[in-house]
Amino acid sequence: MGIKYFFSDINDGNLAFHVGDIIENVINNREKLAQKYSYNNNDLVYMNQIHSDNIVIVDENSPKLIDNCDALITNSKNLPLMVMVADCIPILLFDERKGVIAAIHAGRNSTFLEITKKTAQIFIDRFNSNPKDIKAVLGASIQKCCYEVSIEMAKIVETSFGKDFVEDRNIDLQSINKKQLNDLGIKNIEISDICTKCGTEKYFSYRKNSKTGRFAAIITLH
Repeated sequence: MGIKYFFSDINDGNLAFHVGDIIENVINNREKLAQKYSYNNNDLVYMNQIHSDNIVIVDENSPKLIDNCDALITNSKNLPLMVMVADCIPILLFDERKGVIAAIHAGRNSTFLEITKKTAQIFIDRFNSNPKDIKAVLGASIQKCCYEVSIEMAKIVETSFGKDFVEDRNIDLQSINKKQLNDLGIKNIEISDICTKCGTEKYFSYRKNSKTGRFAAIITLH
């Protein structure tokens, strides 16, 4: 059993249907990506992401578009799971020993609702994962350097999670998600230090330009 995952970038084009792009262009971009990374685009499961803590376990009989959802889990082989982002954190969780994977859309709301922790808890409760066997990978996203929020929001973060996650009006979503995983005993965590807004031109950023595409993280169990 093996796990393959990757993060697309701006060179792979926009992968989301909901951002006003021509549908044929999105389909073409998704097909090219599938060829590039050797999976079947017809098998791809993706979400209508709504900034919630809704988590859905899918298998080969599930619809390919899961509505009202921000995290997908499967233990089915050759079923690619996709999360799309343009500043929010794309988080991949996997337990190679138990053969279970997840793709998580962790924006501000979903992070506050502890979606990453709740997804990992399903690994532990439903799939009997040992926290020591769960690995998390957080892709490029808006970092504390650029994630400025209102004074009120910054106070909410400080009250809910602690002073360590706020600097003036800037908040650190990556560290909040890391802490949620650490609280469950998950220590194997890889976090990209690339800020989508200021760090590189390789990724779409909604804060840089609200009329933008979405890049993706895709994970598959083999």
